[in-house]
Amino acid sequence: MFAVIVNTIAIIAGVSIGLLLRRGIPERLTNAIMEALGLCTVLIGIQGAVGEQNILLLIVAIVVGVAVGEGWDWDGRVNRFTEHITSRFATGEGEGARIANAFVTSCLIMNVGAMVIVGSLNAGLDGDYTILYTKSLLDFCSGIIMGAAMGIGVMGSAGFTLVFQGAIVLLAEALAPLFSPELITEISTTGSLLILAIGLNMLHITELKVINYLPALVVVPVLLWFIHLAGF
Repeated sequence: MFAVIVNTIAIIAGVSIGLLLRRGIPERLTNAIMEALGLCTVLIGIQGAVGEQNILLLIVAIVVGVAVGEGWDWDGRVNRFTEHITSRFATGEGEGARIANAFVTSCLIMNVGAMVIVGSLNAGLDGDYTILYTKSLLDFCSGIIMGAAMGIGVMGSAGFTLVFQGAIVLLAEALAPLFSPELITEISTTGSLLILAIGLNMLHITELKVINYLPALVVVPVLLWFIHLAGF
């Protein structure tokens, strides 16, 4: 949970700075910072993925996972859901509606994505906080930008992050004793590949729909169970 608390504090700090600056941040500076963090995210993804011991399992998990994600259009459904939620608040009038819109928008931006899921699972299953610490830096920068642009409502996303990410980490910690070290490693390396994809998107090298790859994290234990059952 410590990494989740760090993430929460990073959001509070970022939004506080953004409220002080209020649109005084050059766009080229924010773009440069986000690209630099994207480069670091690529490195983290590579470091995690190179530990893969069963490359065929990884390939099959990714292929089956993305087939499921594309078939059910996870990315499209998530995007339509977020647009629907934010549009309901954006149509309101007055300061209350603006605060609500800022809160909902920032919560969705900071907590809907593969990095949240993979980072929280890594923290709970393997005690690896690297991805959540990286996300903390990203949310710090995002908090500055959104705080300056949308106001005090963004601060509420800190509390949502604490509850949402904390719940995933605690669930993963509860399940960890039931998972074999091999399974935890496979989930971690598969997740690292998704983190690599996020980094490439941040660098504008690719436009991968990473949310559609998330089913691969569920496919991994199924495949591993089948391999052991078949005696391979």
